[in-house]
Amino acid sequence: MSQENVEAVRRWIEAWNQRDEHASMALWHPNAEIDFSRALGPYRGVYRLDEWRRLVDEFTETFESVRTEPDEFIDADDHVVVPHTHYFRGRDGIETNARDTWVCTIRDGAIIRLCLYPGLQEALEAVGLSE
Repeated sequence: MSQENVEAVRRWIEAWNQRDEHASMALWHPNAEIDFSRALGPYRGVYRLDEWRRLVDEFTETFESVRTEPDEFIDADDHVVVPHTHYFRGRDGIETNARDTWVCTIRDGAIIRLCLYPGLQEALEAVGLSE
């Protein structure tokens, strides 16, 4: 089952990178929670799926392109730990990037929770692993 969890997260990131909102949202559980309470930017907070959809719309209006490149997918039973780099290009052509780590929790083949961590070690500890 855990390899299926990794594949669900991989498909979600691929859909996100292709800006395929329909495919991306289809991989979320209807009761999903997105925890960005550790974020440093303006999107800090905890969101329900409908709030997340509005946030994604705002985000894609702000940036001309957004791409997420996972370093790896770490299988942790019901969780998938994903250290990654985001690459952003603004409407004026300004480019930047950011690194963080997601912990995605899977239930019934869908992402029910995504929690952002600033670093890999914190994320691994959150799922009972250590580097």
